[in-house]
Amino acid sequence: MNINTFPTKGNLIASKNSLALARQGYGLMDKKRNILIRELMGLIDEAKEIQKQIDTTFSAAYKALMYANIELGIDFVSDIAGSVPVEDSIQIKTRSVMGTEIPLVRFDDSPMEPTYAYYATRESLDKARECFNEVKRLTVRLSMIENSAYRLARNIKKTQKRANALKNITIPTYENLTKSITNALEEKDREEFTRLKVIKSWKDA
Repeated sequence: MNINTFPTKGNLIASKNSLALARQGYGLMDKKRNILIRELMGLIDEAKEIQKQIDTTFSAAYKALMYANIELGIDFVSDIAGSVPVEDSIQIKTRSVMGTEIPLVRFDDSPMEPTYAYYATRESLDKARECFNEVKRLTVRLSMIENSAYRLARNIKKTQKRANALKNITIPTYENLTKSITNALEEKDREEFTRLKVIKSWKDA
């Protein structure tokens, strides 16, 4: 038998303190879960909007690229594409939302300078370059949002499990223990009162 379940006043106080702490913990877990859910829902809405923008921009970019291939030739456009510098300005930092590390992605968002001469190309290539650059910017944002949403969803699941454990296991356990010890102490007090009453009656006789 667990020594902490013996019906003593010390164990009763400890049980009530544990019960209060468990209820407080459940309240905090519930608040954390609600905050994370609100944050996640906002990210989901933002991700949907960015995905729509990417779809539209990708369509425009490929349409412009198709015209550039027709007007300038696939080999010429491929050579120009090979001269575009590799994107190496991306930096990833993090911020914390209720203990969840959310990525913050930063990169050089300044207008990209063309790597070709205007006199040798057509407007369709300029449009394709601008559209694909916009796709890159949107993709960076979308990757940050989707990664954040995944981490939030995972933390929400963990928080929900902890809250359920407190609500369905820990709190009922301490409620039953507190009630059991209280009943045992009250029964002991009644027996002691009865015993003293009997002793007193014997003395008065």
